[in-house]
Amino acid sequence: MQELEALKALADPEKALKMAAYHKAERVYLGVANPQIDELVRGWRAERDLAARVALAARFWQTDIHEARVAAAKLLTQARMPDDGEVWRLIARWSDDFDAWAIADHAMIAGQKRLVADPARLDDVEPWLTDANPWKRRAALVGTLPWAKMNHPKPADLARRERALSWAARLVDEREWFIQKAIAWWLRDLSKRDAPRVRAFLDEYGARMKPFARREAARMLQDL
Repeated sequence: MQELEALKALADPEKALKMAAYHKAERVYLGVANPQIDELVRGWRAERDLAARVALAARFWQTDIHEARVAAAKLLTQARMPDDGEVWRLIARWSDDFDAWAIADHAMIAGQKRLVADPARLDDVEPWLTDANPWKRRAALVGTLPWAKMNHPKPADLARRERALSWAARLVDEREWFIQKAIAWWLRDLSKRDAPRVRAFLDEYGARMKPFARREAARMLQDL
């Protein structure tokens, strides 16, 4: 696959060792920086229609190479996308493979776009909250972040925001650091738009959060 060879041509073995130590998931790392991946992806996107991008993203993901999976997600990150059903189904299938924050977050940035495009897909995501894979449970919350960031949400979006907050409440007793971090991240982003709602959440659930997550969630409140 010539696209994979283009990624490999940018490999930096010394940086790859550092990335492997940092991300900890056992897979191949090339040591290619995100801006370099972005530049390649821009070219690949320009040369392909959506079906071809989906096919390339699927092949990249199957390699289990860190940078190839990042590129796969970037190939599918797009706000407006006609006939995006296969894109969403592919991202949803990827969720079973989540085992580290970076790849999961890149995939869910693409997933966020598809959830905003069709919020009915939140029904597909809610079962992730009880999945045995903690990274998939975390991804359910990461996928709903756009609703924490909306400055002028419509009534339907406010209902979806409340649904996401109910998901955060369901995860609040999880002890995994990255899940606690995701809850804090969600609340911190929401605090910039709806500080009273975040204060209410912390009043009800804050004592059950890890101290670092509670502090992070409230970090912006003192400035509001």
